[in-house]
This record gives sequence, structure tokens and C-alpha cells, in this order.
Amino acid sequence: MLDLYLYAATVLSGVLLSLWIISILIGRVSFIDAFWGVGFVVVAWAAASQLVEIGPMQTVVLVLVTLWGLRLGLYLLRRFLRDGEDSRYVRMTKGKEGVSRHIFTLWFVFGLQGALMLIISAPLVSAMAQPSAQLDLFAYAGIALWVVGAFFEWIGDLQLSRFKADPNSEGKVLDTGLWAWTRHPNYFGDTCVWWGIWLVGHDLTVIFAPAVMTFLLMKWSGVPLLEKGLKKRRPGYEDYIKRTSSFFPRPPKQ
Repeated sequence: MLDLYLYAATVLSGVLLSLWIISILIGRVSFIDAFWGVGFVVVAWAAASQLVEIGPMQTVVLVLVTLWGLRLGLYLLRRFLRDGEDSRYVRMTKGKEGVSRHIFTLWFVFGLQGALMLIISAPLVSAMAQPSAQLDLFAYAGIALWVVGAFFEWIGDLQLSRFKADPNSEGKVLDTGLWAWTRHPNYFGDTCVWWGIWLVGHDLTVIFAPAVMTFLLMKWSGVPLLEKGLKKRRPGYEDYIKRTSSFFPRPPKQ
């Protein structure tokens, strides 16, 4: 497994370095968000390229991560092309110019994202390292959980896109559809996707990976960071919080 990890890490590092150079040329960095999902696809296929034979479990993992990663990447790329540089990155790089800014983004934007990708992609590499493994009940349960997660993430993103595209939604809170059941259906779905992928291979030595993803979404860069801004920008968000689950879906309070 270590040799697959090192090879995948080398490939991922090369791609991230190329993207960093592009960021210098265009003067923007937030397009890196669109690579978040794609980066896992790169890791999975890089590891798979070193195998002599790809078995059923490897095929399933490659299909699941590719569908998830490319869909998310395309969604975030469209958002970047539509909205431009994300305000988070503007605040992050404020006061930094020239070489100091480029070095900062190399380590704390591209480098940090690459490190997190390698940690979270452990189940992908672990699955590639087991070419003789067959699909079992855990694997089928993982596929089912992935489907649930993909539904919440994809439909949640679709509903959010339509809401933002409606001029009448300015200053309002999306509280219909899946967003009536959880304030973050896309993040909940993302969590299910990664626990599902881990469950396909169910390697206990890499269970930290979906746990890290869950922590990021629930406690660090996901829910807390997003809601901090929404409370300021959306007057009705506090009331929305009172009646809607923060993460796990449940019927809204009346």
C-alpha cells in the first residue's frame, strides 16, 4: 500500500504545483475549490494505474469516487466562473503581495488541500492495494450509503443553485426541499459518500479518513464557517436554525 500511496502523492503534488503556477498567472486561487473532488479522482486512478489487475472492489471504488469527484468539480468550477474569486481567499491573502503571497498560497491553500486529500483518500489507496478482494455485504452497504449521500449532495446543490438564480431569493433563506430537513444537505451527503466509500473496503486501519472528512464538514471548514457568514447576511437565518436540523436530516419543527 505504501508504494501506491507514494506514487499517488507524487502525481497529486505535480498536479497541485501546476495549478499553483496557473494561480500566479491569472492572479486568483479560489478555482482550487473545483479541484477538491477531482483531486481524489486523481489519487484513485494514479494508484490504480500501478495495478496489474483491477478487481470488482477496485472497480466499484473507482466508479464511485469518479462520479462524485467529477460532478462536484464541475459544480464548483461553474460557481467560480460565475462568481469569481471567493471572499474567503480574499480575506486569507489580504495584505500579502508578490512573492510572499505566492509562497503563502503554495503552503496554506494548495499545500494544505493536498495534505488533506492524501489523508482522506486513504480508503481509496487501501482498496487499490487489495486486488483480490471481493464485494461482500459491507461493500453493498457502502454502495447503498454512497447512493444516499449522492442524492442529498447532488439534489441539495441543485436546489441551492436554482434558489440563488432566482432574483426574488435575494436576502432570503432557502428552507424548502431537502433544506427544510437539514441546513446542510450537501455536507450531510458528502459525509455519507465518504463513509460509503470506506465501507466498500471496510479497512479499519484507514477509518480515520471518513472521520476526518466528517470533522471538517461538521466542526471546521464546513458548517461553522458557512453559518458564521449566513447569520450576518440573511436576516431570517436565526429562525431557520431554530426549526431546522444542523446536519442530520429530520422533519422541521413547526
